Amino acid sequence: MTETSLHNADPSDFAAIAKVAVATGQDAEWAGADPAYLRYLLTRGRLLVAVRDGAVAGYGAAIRVGDGPAAVSMLCDLFIDPRVHGGGTGRALVTELWRDEPRRMTFSSLHALALPLYTRFGLDAWWPLLYLAGQVAALRAPDEWAVTPSTPELVAAAEQRWTGADRLADHRAWAARPHGQPVSVSRTGELLAAGTIAGRGDEYGLVHLATAPGASDETARDAVLAVLASLDAPGGRAQVCLPAPHPAVRPLLAAGWRNQDMDLFMSSGPGLLDPHRAVPSPASA
Repeated sequence: MTETSLHNADPSDFAAIAKVAVATGQDAEWAGADPAYLRYLLTRGRLLVAVRDGAVAGYGAAIRVGDGPAAVSMLCDLFIDPRVHGGGTGRALVTELWRDEPRRMTFSSLHALALPLYTRFGLDAWWPLLYLAGQVAALRAPDEWAVTPSTPELVAAAEQRWTGADRLADHRAWAARPHGQPVSVSRTGELLAAGTIAGRGDEYGLVHLATAPGASDETARDAVLAVLASLDAPGGRAQVCLPAPHPAVRPLLAAGWRNQDMDLFMSSGPGLLDPHRAVPSPASA
C-alpha cells in the first residue's frame, strides 16, 4: 500500500496546495488557492501537507479559538486530491491536527466522505450553515441602529470582553482582505455588535460578527440587518453565512435573499457555537 507522509507546510508548498485547492473547487479569494489565506493559516494555526508517491495529495489546517480549557480546535480546511479519495489521506491529516484537542469543530462540506470521517473523530452534525446572498437595496436598516467604521483592535477588544476569546489576529487578517473593514454596530449609542466586512466580487459581505452577551433574538437579528443594509456592495449584491436557526435568516429570505450553498456545523458538543447568535466565517469561525 502507498504510504502517506505529513509535514508542516511552508511557502514552498503553496503552489502544490493551490493545485489541490483548484481541483476541489477551492479557487475563490480566502481559500486554498489564495496565498494570503495560506499565510494566515501558517501564522494563526497549523497547516499540514500530505504527500503520496512524491506528490502533494491533500492539505489540512486547524486553528485554536479561545484559550485554556475553553479553547476549541477548528478544522479550517481538509481537501484531498480527488484521484486519491478514500485512501486514508484525510484521516491521517485529521488525526495529526486534532491530536490532544478534545474540543473540536468544523464546517463540513456535503461531500459523501466528509460526514463519516468527522463522526469517527467524535463530532456530530448540529445545524446547516447557509450561504445567503442578495441585493443590499432590498434591506431596510432597523430604526435607531448605526454602523460605523472601526479598527481590528477595537472590534477584537469588544469581542474579547463579550466572549473571552482573543480574535485580534483574525480581525487583522480579515481587515487585510480586499475591501476589508472592521465595523462597530450600535443602537441608540450602545455598542451591541462588532465585526468585519470583507471580500471580493461574489464573496463580498459580512465575514464575522460578534454580539454582546444577553442579546435578544431581535437584537441579534437587527445587528445583522443593520450591517448588511449599510454595505456599498459591488453590483449591489452581498453575502453572509448564517446558521439556519439564526433570527436574521427569515427576514433575509423574505427580502429575496437566497441560499447559494450549505455546510454542516459539526462539533464534539452542541454548545461550542451558538446558532442563534453566531455569524461565523466558515474558514475561521
